[in-house]
Amino acid sequence: MASKVLIVDDSATVRQQVRLALTQAGLEVLEACDGLEGLEMLKAGNSIKVVVCDVNMPRMNGIEMLEKVGGLPSPRANVLILTTEGQPALVQKAKALGAKGWVVKPFKAELLIAAVQKLMNAA
Repeated sequence: MASKVLIVDDSATVRQQVRLALTQAGLEVLEACDGLEGLEMLKAGNSIKVVVCDVNMPRMNGIEMLEKVGGLPSPRANVLILTTEGQPALVQKAKALGAKGWVVKPFKAELLIAAVQKLMNAA
């Protein structure tokens, strides 16, 4: 069985780009359109090892989702933030809430794959 990655982004185009890169690397990909849907998928226990999550989304943003993920029972997935945001205070807050990495859009597929695989191995 392939290792599972959850993509949480309100942009269908970004989800498609990330899915394409990760599936070509042999990873199984699940998708959520916002933090609320992503949180529900994590609660459902889908054996997700890594979450690639945007920050700016409707209903529940990525930072809010990180806050909620911290309260979930173990094992927890490693979270990689993939966003257009780059403010140091936001990066610091995300890391304090448990994010393991930060990638700024637009992203290079090979760098994203390397970061996700590193987090897979750490999970």
